Amino acid sequence: MDAARADGDRDTHTDRDTHPDRNTHPHRDTHAVDVAVVGAGQAGLSAAYHLRRRGFEPDPAATRSFVVLDAERSPGGAWQHRWESLRMETVNGIHELPGFAVPPADPRASARDVLPAYFDEYERRFDLRVRRPVQVSSVQREDADPRGRLRIESDAGTWSARWVVNATGTWRRPFWPHYPGAASFRGRQLHVHDYVSAEEFAGQRVVIVGAGISAVQLLDEISRVADTFWVTRDELRWDADEFDTAARIAAIAGVEDRVRRGLPPGSVISVTGLRWNRWAEAAQERGVLVRHPMFERIEPDGVRLPGGVRERADVILWATGFRADIPHLAPLGLRTAAGGIRVANGRALDDPRLFLIGYGPSQSTVGANRAGRDAVRAIASDLGDGVRSPRRRSPAVR
Repeated sequence: MDAARADGDRDTHTDRDTHPDRNTHPHRDTHAVDVAVVGAGQAGLSAAYHLRRRGFEPDPAATRSFVVLDAERSPGGAWQHRWESLRMETVNGIHELPGFAVPPADPRASARDVLPAYFDEYERRFDLRVRRPVQVSSVQREDADPRGRLRIESDAGTWSARWVVNATGTWRRPFWPHYPGAASFRGRQLHVHDYVSAEEFAGQRVVIVGAGISAVQLLDEISRVADTFWVTRDELRWDADEFDTAARIAAIAGVEDRVRRGLPPGSVISVTGLRWNRWAEAAQERGVLVRHPMFERIEPDGVRLPGGVRERADVILWATGFRADIPHLAPLGLRTAAGGIRVANGRALDDPRLFLIGYGPSQSTVGANRAGRDAVRAIASDLGDGVRSPRRRSPAVR
């Protein structure tokens, strides 16, 4: 992407593969920074942008410093792994990163091509120096001081930070429910996480499991080339009302309440209901939007429904969502008996040195942007010195 840079800004990353801070890990000793951002998807890049704006620099030697650690091999977050047929015109809920709009794109272009390129340009434009691939294995306290530092262990060395902004999202933790007989199935089982295109199922019988927007979208897509059978655990509640501002506020408030109490965030569908969309309407027009009760067990050549009815299957596609990718936070001991972490306004209530953004109510792209901004605002408040001027100019940051 040839995005124009502001006057006086210099592109210091014309060759990403030779920049030591972005792609190599020459030192494995402990690096001390003020803020460590874990994850470089929408939420992580938003946090990095706002850190830049407040005078933090991606340099451990800076007066105010931060680092962004990302497990992916290239920019783009989860977008680079989305299925091939997900086009820009059909992407659900794109919201631009702060400070730089998504460049115009052909509506027929694949989202997994356009959006990673946009993320890549964003990192360069604002000189964020994301370090990748870095697998963070644990975040733990360095000592018993509640205002002390947190230690981030990774396969690229150890980092020490005053605050950790966790922005690891959910893509790397697909949720597969357990059903009896799954190991006996002779066909193919896959999760939406591994879906590529409908063509690979042409002429087959595909059981689609799930009640979210991905399940409905893929039901519409796959049913054009295959025989589909759609099952959900619960009866569907179709909401004919527009998902307007009031509905969004109510949905967000419901998730905020859950995470404040330490409950797992839950699925989007659990708080919004299922709303009519272009895929549901298209599937209904073709007579394939037919929901069946969830099967009770999986057999070698199909699934067994309540009442003993057997349905043949060549493929079982699990569109059953994702879980928060936070196992590396386990050493902090913050998980409640209910299975979540108590979070309010993006901050862990039981250890305020930790922020979880892109978690719970901030899982949407617009929510992730705001969460990144709010986390950095809280860090600046902790420092007590407001907005600091950088020691030297941060490229393109206004």
